[in-house]
Formats: sequence, C-alpha cells, structure tokens
Amino acid sequence: MKSLPFSLKENHIFIVATSVLILLLYGYGSFSFTGFFSTQVFLNLFIDNAYLIIVATGLAFVIITGGIDLSVGALVAFVSMVSASLLEQGVNAYIVILLTLLIGIIFGAFQGYMIDRFDLHPWIVTLAGMFLARGASFLISTDSIVITNETYSSISRAKVYILGDSYVSIGAIVAIIVVIIAIYMAKFSKFGRNVYAIGGNVKSAKLMGLPVKRTIILVYTLSGFCAALGGLVFTFYMLSGYGLHLLGMEMDAIAACVIGGILLTGGFGYLIGPTLGVLSMGIIQTLIMFQGTLSSWWTKIAVGFLLFCLSCSNA
Repeated sequence: MKSLPFSLKENHIFIVATSVLILLLYGYGSFSFTGFFSTQVFLNLFIDNAYLIIVATGLAFVIITGGIDLSVGALVAFVSMVSASLLEQGVNAYIVILLTLLIGIIFGAFQGYMIDRFDLHPWIVTLAGMFLARGASFLISTDSIVITNETYSSISRAKVYILGDSYVSIGAIVAIIVVIIAIYMAKFSKFGRNVYAIGGNVKSAKLMGLPVKRTIILVYTLSGFCAALGGLVFTFYMLSGYGLHLLGMEMDAIAACVIGGILLTGGFGYLIGPTLGVLSMGIIQTLIMFQGTLSSWWTKIAVGFLLFCLSCSNA
C-alpha cells in the first residue's frame, strides 16, 4: 500500500481537528439556512468575538507555561468601567486608552510577581485578582455607564471594507494583528521558546539556565495587557461600561484555548488554536441565532459537550 503524499504530524492533529470542525459546522449552516454562506456572516464571527480572540490569545501563553489566569473576564469589565467613568468626566479618549492598557499591564505583572515571588498557585492568585477587579468595578459605579464620547463612537462605527460591501470592524483588525504577533512570538522569539520550555518541564528549564522567573512574570503581564486590550475592543463594541459585563468570560477564553489544542497541563499548543476555538464557538452561536427558536444557552451546552468529547479523546 502506498503511503499518503503528505504526513500529518501528531502535534498538528488538534489544529486539523478544530479546522475540520469549523468546516463541518459552517457547511451545515450553509446548507440549512439561507444567507448563512456569505462573506459578511463569516466576518461577523471576527467582529462579534474580537475581544475574546485577543483575551484567549494572551491567556494561551499563560496556559502553555502550566499556569492559569481567572481574572481576565473581570479585568475586561473593569477596563470598560474605568474607560466609561473617565470619559464621562471629560478625560481625553486617547489618554483613557493608554491608561487602561497600563492598568492591564500593571495588574498582570503584579499577579505574575505574586505567583513567582511567594510560590503561590496561579488559581489562588488570579481568583483573588478576579474578585478584586470585579469588586473595583462596582466601586466606580453600580450602574451601567453609557459612553457618548465622539472618538470612541467613531472607532465603534468605523468599517474596513473587504470584498465589496463586506466589512470588518477596527476591533477585528486589532484581533487579527494580535494573533499574528502572538504566532511570531511563540515560534521565533526567545520568549516563546522559554514559555514552551517552562511548560514542558520547569525544573529542566531552570537547569538549562533559562530565565524562568522573568518569563513567568512576563506571561502574566502579557495576559493582563491582552485582557485590557480586549476590554478596550469590547468597550468600543458595546459603548458602555458595567461591572457585570462578561460574567464567566474567563471560562469561555479557557474553553477556546482547549478546543484549539492548548493543553492545560502546559508545554504544548499553537497560538492559532485559540482563534480557531473562538470561531468554533462563534459558529455554534450563529447557528442557534439562525435557527431562531433555541435559547442562547444552548451555545454553552454545545461547547460543554464539545469539551467533554475532547477530554474523552485525550484520556
């Protein structure tokens, strides 16, 4: 028997499987619903989920080291509240953008420092960070704050046209750029190689003289930055700040990473994976919307079933 003209590496199975899943889901929707197979419906997956792609990409670096960051969803909500509050007080929009990104960097770096300096478990530290960020949001206001700033409104309305009348938002463009940079960092930078080495075996990484402590702090700093950036994109999308925004979103980000082939035990995964995971979840949600009679909670049920199947296949 002749061998196939190509070889599929074991490391690529998760990416191929997730890509096939996306094609099957999209194919089913195209045959079942009129208008599903259109460029704009596909681009809407990036427009509606741009913030989640950014957050999941940053979280992927943390998971590859063998850690976790449960604070990302709360940090997104906190960024939306800080942005809305400062804009309401008349602070320049570009200063607000810089301040919120700085908040994410400091927040992530502090969590990384606590985990490394006192050898604390990431679940405990980031769980505390989740409560801290969510609680701080309600210190600003217990009500939703609508954003009327013209700069934010202009960014929210901006469209980048692709293939005729089809378009993407500024947030989607930012998400794609973040994914490209992340893929490059993971594959070609020393930082990326250190991240995989630590996730594979932290003791071996120390024996090789790799900067383990610095890398751990940097991955949580990166996760905080991506959460803040995702929070900005979400704020542009919603044009409001609210402490209850995206309750449980950190689980969606983790699910996207797992569906995309990032192992929770660390040491393995491709940075395109979280994007594929988000697209899979987005297509499921779009199918439910086109169907019209099912509750949106069926998205959670479908994702849960998918994760269960993945866990059984890895057992």
